[in-house]
Amino acid sequence: MKKMISAALIVAGILLLYFGYQEYQSLSSEVEEFFTGSPDSSAMWMMIGGAAALAAGLAGLFIKKS
Repeated sequence: MKKMISAALIVAGILLLYFGYQEYQSLSSEVEEFFTGSPDSSAMWMMIGGAAALAAGLAGLFIKKS
């Protein structure tokens, strides 16, 4: 059960990283960054969440409980 949850977290993390990157590279994000000087917050939160989910999934797979 733990391995299935970890695998789901890894898949969700990779998807969030992918869609966050796509959002970050979108035209609307580029225009917003040009005028405000900061990147789109939704893209940043998707990438942060994706990295956290990926790290939690990898930790769940590789850290053994004694």
